[in-house]
Amino acid sequence: MDFVLSEMVDQVMTARASQRPVYIQGGGTKRFYGESPPGASNGALLDVSAFRGVVNYQPSELVVTARAGTPLAEIEALLASNRQMLAFEPPRFGPASTIGGCVAAGLSGPRRMLAGALRDFVLGTTLLDASGTLLRFGGEVMKNVAGYDISRLLAGSMGIFGPLLEISLKVAPMPLAEETWVLELDEAEALRRFNAWRSQPLPISASSWQSDGGIGLLRVRMSGSQPALESARRKVGGERAGAAQAAAHWDSLRDQTHPFFQARPLWRLALPPAAPALGLGDTLIEWNGGQRWLTEETEADIVRMAASRHGGHATLFRHDNAAAVPVFHPVAAGVRAISQRLKQELDPTGMFNPGRLFREF
Repeated sequence: MDFVLSEMVDQVMTARASQRPVYIQGGGTKRFYGESPPGASNGALLDVSAFRGVVNYQPSELVVTARAGTPLAEIEALLASNRQMLAFEPPRFGPASTIGGCVAAGLSGPRRMLAGALRDFVLGTTLLDASGTLLRFGGEVMKNVAGYDISRLLAGSMGIFGPLLEISLKVAPMPLAEETWVLELDEAEALRRFNAWRSQPLPISASSWQSDGGIGLLRVRMSGSQPALESARRKVGGERAGAAQAAAHWDSLRDQTHPFFQARPLWRLALPPAAPALGLGDTLIEWNGGQRWLTEETEADIVRMAASRHGGHATLFRHDNAAAVPVFHPVAAGVRAISQRLKQELDPTGMFNPGRLFREF
């Protein structure tokens, strides 16, 4: 691995000397996501997929540290052998997906509503900066008060601060049991149920609603002990789905293989869960109302104004050609200023993934 790391450092230093941008890639499963940098064809490709392997895993400590190019499937298989998991259920998008790409994209799956977002599980990172120096942030412990929490800022940064080399993540035990229940409800009633359930101690680990053939289907996954599931089942109601059918449904949402995700454009809206139905067309709802997917050919300004009006934001998640439409929702001036300052500190020449997250840098 020292040879692979040395090669990557040499690539970065060569690109810096020639003033070429560097575009970072792991498994390549998330090329579709983010802005399309205008100068990508003239840049150097830094492939981190060879920098792989689990560095440290102590099941009793609930922490795993792995190199960025480690396949996500490899990490999940290791954790599963000890009945543990990545609780935020990162989307896999394909067998080549790497842990570095998961953290750089910052995406979470169906269990995010219960467990929290990916960034909440990042304990420490190692970053390669524009000078070829390895920078280490955080560590492998749950409580770390040394300095600023840069590691979590790197989650979802799309590689604009430099390539991630190692990541330490909190892991969680697998639930003792899981059940999925299905109810026929329209969108307004589904949102009403979501609001009611949030105020109750229910072990809901995932939820989704979609209109299927004119019938609104709300699916609820519950995780925990059998007594807890039995109590929740009486409050939620509905018809129990078969285990295989339920697993296939949640995997299709996690990995976006569900037919709903094949439409273009595909908008992802992050909203306060209590926000009402937006009435903007075909919708798939997750996270008890907190994440909503739209597939209609609606003008970007209309979608983003609707999201902003309810205190959320909208991302043009998948598209055929977004050259005229920014992929990410405009951020507050303060957030942009912090990102620019961090970019200046870690990548003063602006060489890493320019334009991938913010079009200006």
